[in-house]
Amino acid sequence: MNFSLYFLSKNLLKIVCFSLVLMFSYSIKAQTQENPALLRKQISSSANTTQKITLLLRLSNYYITKKGELKADLDSAAILNRQAKALNVKSGDLLSAGKIIFLEAKIDKERGRKTIAFSNMKQALSYFEKNHFKEQAGEAYNELSYMYDNNPEYFDTKIKLKEKALELFKNSGSKLNQAGVLKDLGELYYIKENADKALGLLKQSLSVYKSVKFRELQSVYNLISQVEIQKADYEEALRYGLLAEKTAESVNDYSLQMCSIYSNIGMVYYYLRKNDDAMKYWEKSLATAKKNKDNTYIRTVANNISTMLIRQKKFKQAITMIQEYRERYPIVDKDFEMSENYILFSTYTILKQFNEAEAYYKKLVAYYGENAEKNNQQASLLRSFVFYHYQTRNFDKMYREARLFDSIAKNNGNDMLRSENHLMWFKADSIQGKYLDAIQHYQLYKKLSDSVFNGEKSKQINSLKIQFETEQKDKNIQLLTQKAKLQDIKIANDTFIRYVFIGSILALILFAALLYNRSRLKSNANKNLELKRKQIDEQNEQLKKLLSEKEWLLKEIHHRVKNNLQIVISLLNTQSAYLDNEDALMAIQNSQHRMHAMSLIHQKLYQSDNLSMIDMSWYIYELITYIKECYSSDRKINFTVDTDKVFLDVAQAVPMGLIVNEAVNNTVKYAFPDDRKGEVFVSFKNIGDDLCELMISDNGVGLPEDFNIEETESLGMNLMRGLTDQLDGTFNLENKGGLKVTITFRKNTEITPSN
Repeated sequence: MNFSLYFLSKNLLKIVCFSLVLMFSYSIKAQTQENPALLRKQISSSANTTQKITLLLRLSNYYITKKGELKADLDSAAILNRQAKALNVKSGDLLSAGKIIFLEAKIDKERGRKTIAFSNMKQALSYFEKNHFKEQAGEAYNELSYMYDNNPEYFDTKIKLKEKALELFKNSGSKLNQAGVLKDLGELYYIKENADKALGLLKQSLSVYKSVKFRELQSVYNLISQVEIQKADYEEALRYGLLAEKTAESVNDYSLQMCSIYSNIGMVYYYLRKNDDAMKYWEKSLATAKKNKDNTYIRTVANNISTMLIRQKKFKQAITMIQEYRERYPIVDKDFEMSENYILFSTYTILKQFNEAEAYYKKLVAYYGENAEKNNQQASLLRSFVFYHYQTRNFDKMYREARLFDSIAKNNGNDMLRSENHLMWFKADSIQGKYLDAIQHYQLYKKLSDSVFNGEKSKQINSLKIQFETEQKDKNIQLLTQKAKLQDIKIANDTFIRYVFIGSILALILFAALLYNRSRLKSNANKNLELKRKQIDEQNEQLKKLLSEKEWLLKEIHHRVKNNLQIVISLLNTQSAYLDNEDALMAIQNSQHRMHAMSLIHQKLYQSDNLSMIDMSWYIYELITYIKECYSSDRKINFTVDTDKVFLDVAQAVPMGLIVNEAVNNTVKYAFPDDRKGEVFVSFKNIGDDLCELMISDNGVGLPEDFNIEETESLGMNLMRGLTDQLDGTFNLENKGGLKVTITFRKNTEITPSN
């Protein structure tokens, strides 16, 4: 996979995801579940002043929280609130007086009278606290938090207000309000990228909701799924995402909440590289957004789909989609516009269309600053700036921003992004001839990428362990069930056995002497057997220790061999800087490729549990990916790899890897002169009876007509023939419509791969 494309996809989705969260959290709140016609009927028939005030306030709140409220709805809410206020002057009910001020503040907020709304809400809060109405004071703190803009600079203020609201709800015993505030706090910490804190709060919210048997949990499940994505735990993210979908369907929620759920599940599948599933859910999300006629959601999901087109290298299609949706579904949101500018900037950078990329770069710098400090997007934007300066060869700016990005990624504990950053740093140093610095950055890249690999492997092992323990518990339950059935049968037969025993005891007395004698003999024999068993157990323990030490030593040897080969490759790379002879440079490059082919063998051996066998399907894919990266990305050569899962031992894997390296390198260098387009097909198959067939073919210029393989002085061709002989295989060339190299050999079967 192209490095820059991978980075764009991961971080672009992160930006789009945050914009979706911000839109959903603070623009949509649950409408009060009231029946306005019934309330009006109850108001007209009520003779109790206090009850009438309560009903008027409930109906007023209904119009304030009504979905898609109009000016007429707010006017109705204001009229009802005034009626309640007039009645309350006579009744003098303290709680109702506070609620009237509270609703008046909410009406001003919905009308856009921000200053008046703030003043009234603070007045309501002061009134509730003065009269010790804890639950209502909590509602005022919570509502006050919604009055602040969705700007990151206000997040800490929102958190403090919600924490005060949470404390008051706990003291008043209002569990439903507790759960809602816990969910909001979890969401704020998620946006601040504090995933552990967010997850703890959201799970508390879920627990409280369940304790009051609240059914509409889809928004909490969806948020937990998004936090698990932030933690890169995609298995848990998918589990909670599907729970959110199932819950929403069970309560017939097909609002914008469902649009968010579909979009989030699509994001999980995107990270899991299940492209078809991701597209299926994003298309469902887009359809739901269009049905709800929400332009912001439509544009957000369309941006997600554009990232899939970018992954599929359909760059023009992605750019066209963003531009068309901008025209068809206009919105006024500077942050959102910048997230789309980020997509266009990164895409044009990948395409090396630097004039277009520069225009969007200037917009992003003007909005976020040169170091991208604004709106918690520093890491994502900085990394794209690093790649842009690398592509445009502005190395001074690239180094400055790469150092800042490495510091941020280190603080976040993200070794994957750090490894990619050092890989680009290595490439930049190599271009400028800073070979010692390049070696240091390459070593850091390998160290960080290896640590990511080991971490992922540990997660897989833990997952398998949990699965095994679960299956073991199921087996234990089945065993206990069987024992219970046997106990029932035993009880039923006790009576019969008792009579049989009485008859048998007489016979046993006759054999008692014989049994006693045999018992003594058996006891002596058992003692001898027990002594031998202990000796055997001690020998087994020693053998286990020796085996464990041997495996550790083998892994260490393979690791050291791989590291030594990498150092030699780096030294050859440094040496090539001091050579002007083209043939010498080519020889060094060929040697580097051959050593990398052998290095991959040792890397796979020390990273796997099997120290004797290599999975050649993985190896061939990695080797060809490396060869592609060694040559210009502008070469118009398409590779097709079709391999079976074949395991070879080291004795066969090394010559096999060198043959693939020689054949593919020769094809790339000589088969397509003058930047011709071409196809290269690599196949490695089991063809029966432990026979393996390697075929590498292209549609290039082929060999000269007078080419004689027996008289050739080509090192690569002779090396392939010699390695084929080492495999005891057959080597065949076919020079028709290109060149096809076919090698057939018999696989060693003395060692088989462990499962």
